[in-house]
Amino acid sequence: MDETFGSTCHGAGRVLSRGAAKRSMKGRDVVRELESRGITIKAGNISSLAEEASQAYKDITEVIDVVHQAGISRKVAMAIPMGVIKG
Repeated sequence: MDETFGSTCHGAGRVLSRGAAKRSMKGRDVVRELESRGITIKAGNISSLAEEASQAYKDITEVIDVVHQAGISRKVAMAIPMGVIKG
């Protein structure tokens, strides 16, 4: 608590910028990938989904393992995504 001010990561962190993600992926491919996993998508602009593609982020399992092993946070549950809303 003293070292982290009671804070931990709130996400995995990006490995691709939004622009790089949009250049390397298509929104419609992201839709297909998410739907194949049973995830519902609502987007104002399908092409903008590439910005938030899973491939644009670090592996969350690895990030969680690091903060757990470092004693910053404690693993207690795994969330399963149900939907994506992109305005």
